[in-house]
Amino acid sequence: MSLPEKMKAVVCHAPEQYAVEEVSTPKVGPGEILIKVEACGVCGSDIKAYQGSAMYWGGDDPWLKAPVIPGHEFYGEIVEMGEGAAENFDVALGDRVTADQINPCGKCRFCQTGKYWMCEVHHIYGFQKDVAEGAMAEYMKFSSTSKVHKISERLSAEEASLIEPMACAIHAVQRAAVEFEDVVVMAGAGTLGLCMIQAIKLKTPKMLIVIELSETRRALAEKLGADLCIDPAAEDAVKIVKGLTDGYGCDVYLEATGSPAGVTQGLDMIRRLGRFVEFSVFGKETTTDWSVIGDRKELDIRGAHLGPYTYPVAIDLFERKLVTAEGIVTHSFDLKDFEEAFSTFGTPNAIKILLKP
Repeated sequence: MSLPEKMKAVVCHAPEQYAVEEVSTPKVGPGEILIKVEACGVCGSDIKAYQGSAMYWGGDDPWLKAPVIPGHEFYGEIVEMGEGAAENFDVALGDRVTADQINPCGKCRFCQTGKYWMCEVHHIYGFQKDVAEGAMAEYMKFSSTSKVHKISERLSAEEASLIEPMACAIHAVQRAAVEFEDVVVMAGAGTLGLCMIQAIKLKTPKMLIVIELSETRRALAEKLGADLCIDPAAEDAVKIVKGLTDGYGCDVYLEATGSPAGVTQGLDMIRRLGRFVEFSVFGKETTTDWSVIGDRKELDIRGAHLGPYTYPVAIDLFERKLVTAEGIVTHSFDLKDFEEAFSTFGTPNAIKILLKP
């Protein structure tokens, strides 16, 4: 297959300075893979980066290294492989594949001990120029240290595009260690929250409560397995949860709102010795009285980052129809219409938005 010398890509130069440009098609080296991108999801972190969040742009040496092609939720078809790549990844030309969103260095303490998702170098596709260019482009390159996963033909295009969020959701739910008798609260029913709801339901807790402002998302949360949905703008969520638990509070609270209020609300409604799982990427700092965590409740606070070892699990669950993308993927845009895609993010009827080169 003859590949073009140039391709179209969204290029991030600075906050709100993104443009579709013609750039060189990546060249593969030993052990590397080139895919023709079939879809790239727009993540909340993409929007926060676009808006100029200090998490990405702050300090003298910002973590986001521009100019860079964004996009870390992706899948596509292999169109070129470097020497040794087929054997290293057990894939072939024409295979549909995805990869973990991190491009691990393979050399640091974390990579060397199997904890690659916490790689000290921490190159995430779509945020670091040259070493981790993203998928808002016609073609994308995986490095020789990438974690590549073959996608079954049994997965629909929508399911394939949702593998990254589902993998992240599964990891968060694993961190929650849900038990049969647990009352679980899921705060936020965006893409990640809706994926977590499905994974939590597979753990068969005593009750799954979802807190979400959007009526549309609450309806979908119920369809996907929530036992009760609460609108925190219209109801006293803390009072309701405590009323359902003899005044104790929930056993597990998963935070995926990206809002500081989602954190403090959870600390109020979780029981003593409860498990609080934090997944969100925040656009601003969150403050709270830390004595709640220690002196008052002795909480088990657990972070959840990326989707380590869970991509194959997500693919398998989609194959077995135990989870679904139905209703979650709501919009698709051409690459040239990325600005419209970004502005659609967060609107009432939008959940997962895709860019399709």
